[in-house]
Amino acid sequence: MRSVVCEEWGPIETLTVGDLPSPAPGPGEILIDVKATGVNFADSILVAGNYQTKPELPFSPGLETAGIVAACGDGVSRFEPGDRVMALLAYGGFAEQAVTVETDAFAISDGMSFEEAGAFPVSYLSSDVAIRWQARLESGETMLVLGAAGGVGLTAVEIGKAMGARVIAGASSSEKLEVAKGRGADEGINYQTEDLKERVMVMTDGKGVDVVYDPVGGPLFDSALSSLGWGGRYLVIGFVAGIPQIAANRILVKHRAVLGSSLRYFRWNAPEKLQASADALLAWYDQGLVRPLVTHTLPLEQAVDAIRLLTDRKAHGKIVLTP
Repeated sequence: MRSVVCEEWGPIETLTVGDLPSPAPGPGEILIDVKATGVNFADSILVAGNYQTKPELPFSPGLETAGIVAACGDGVSRFEPGDRVMALLAYGGFAEQAVTVETDAFAISDGMSFEEAGAFPVSYLSSDVAIRWQARLESGETMLVLGAAGGVGLTAVEIGKAMGARVIAGASSSEKLEVAKGRGADEGINYQTEDLKERVMVMTDGKGVDVVYDPVGGPLFDSALSSLGWGGRYLVIGFVAGIPQIAANRILVKHRAVLGSSLRYFRWNAPEKLQASADALLAWYDQGLVRPLVTHTLPLEQAVDAIRLLTDRKAHGKIVLTP
């Protein structure tokens, strides 16, 4: 089976394209003939050996995929061979075939392309479970989205608007802000040239925002936390710019809450909430309220280039690999 292969822990430049044995579905699992696989920042962490879990070497990275069900293991009841699906993976998406548990796969309509479906699960589900179940965003509230033109940031913009919120996009360039506004953001802040907290307070008449969605971390954390109003909820999604530290008194002031959200724990501990999020997202897709922005479609041979676009923060939207 043709695959992008990680044979040792290290930089992504060590990845090669070669052959790995085709996986076989076990009980409760499905085998997918891969048509498109989304690329994520976490793939670089996985290859470096710094992810929460470590696959046995050699393996193929890739945390999400889309394709056609090729085979079903014992006990599978929701799918049968020939079904079009998108899926979350433990790893293995940068290959011609991938296997996943039945509960991490979701049926897609004929109207959704495989490229869109391959770019859908990680970013949209990560954002939805965080905003819906952790922050409990309500219609009429205001949400600040950092990294708003990135793969997950854009999904947060769309989801916030679909839930009836006012969305303020934060990004590092005017070009990226235009991308976010094109996906529904009401207003934008260029935090490279503007003071983030000052602009938020002007936009909210000094009240601050109800929710901050932060996949960036690093130096932006301090200003974004200060931008929260009374009862505000801060969603910690990722740390591409570094892991910030927080003093507990800053949470106590203004009755704030800082909430971590990791998709993998919803998969393990709340599959019913994960399914509810998937159902809502796919319904919004059919209504035209959410739609993946796929900016690059590349072959497996360009996997290193694809990941590097993310780690160097040069991409907006999503990148997919096709076998």
